[in-house]
Amino acid sequence: MATIRAFGATLLCSGLLAACDASSFTQPETREPTSIEQFDQWMDELSNWGRWGPDDQLGAANLMTEAKRREAAALVQTGTTVSLAHDLITEAGADAAEPYVLQMTVNAEAQNSGDRVDVYFHGVTFSHLDGLCHVFYKDKIYNGHDFQDVVTEDGCNQLDTLAMKDGLVTRGVLVDMPRLKGVPYLEPGTKLYQEDIEAWEEYAGVTLGAGDALLLRVGRWEHRAEHGPTREMAGWDASVIPWLAERDISLLGADSVHEAPGSVPGLRVNPIHRFAIVSRGMNLLDNLDLDAAAETAAGLNRWEFMLVVAPLRVPGGTGSPVNPIAIF
Repeated sequence: MATIRAFGATLLCSGLLAACDASSFTQPETREPTSIEQFDQWMDELSNWGRWGPDDQLGAANLMTEAKRREAAALVQTGTTVSLAHDLITEAGADAAEPYVLQMTVNAEAQNSGDRVDVYFHGVTFSHLDGLCHVFYKDKIYNGHDFQDVVTEDGCNQLDTLAMKDGLVTRGVLVDMPRLKGVPYLEPGTKLYQEDIEAWEEYAGVTLGAGDALLLRVGRWEHRAEHGPTREMAGWDASVIPWLAERDISLLGADSVHEAPGSVPGLRVNPIHRFAIVSRGMNLLDNLDLDAAAETAAGLNRWEFMLVVAPLRVPGGTGSPVNPIAIF
């Protein structure tokens, strides 16, 4: 019997892998939203600027130390590998304004074929990694640089994709919120709070800590298959920001775009992206597909694994399409 604490109530789930009654996790209808003033205070007070020196190029990836990578490697037991990326979307939709187009070349005489990859990977469509020069807040990027000094039409002259050429390898922890709540997917717009993730930790028997990658599943692709494409998704409420800093998370991933809409009324930019990338120097993995990993993890009763992310070596790049691999 697993004991779950959520919103001050103690709940019981029959078996670690059994889903709890979704009604037990009903969120309050009213909750004071995060103000812009509070968000700005967190951006300043919880910042990693200067933590690894003024010339740091890696940000929170510095927490993926050799010891942390050895810890991650020690998690490999079965050797099962699972892709955490979604197939490239080829048809236009509400969440795919610029779908991938396969440009084939077939040479019958030379007996070969090839294809050209031309994709704008940022946004809500493709699985990708956000680099540290990707977004700004109040004209600043990570470590306090003015974005005008770093980001040019020729690319980023620092904090670029090439800085991650040796890969991001750490302990990955899958947080499967639909499984916790007993539903196939979360409805678009659903906000997730600190109580939710702490309930998951107790449910799954894991504790997230320094250097870990937190990978959130909201069931975006199952919802898309049933209801069609939409740009609105479930995700974190901005109130989880202090928790992310307290736990010293090194990498944030999701099968959505991380934040639920409207968690900081009046803020014109997405708060989780700005806090993670600009304030913490933390890379983001957007639009993952965590369905297969969730099934594998449930079958093995193991929600932690070795995570390997290998971005393309793009000098001056703002990020990269990626196919992260979970190794169980």
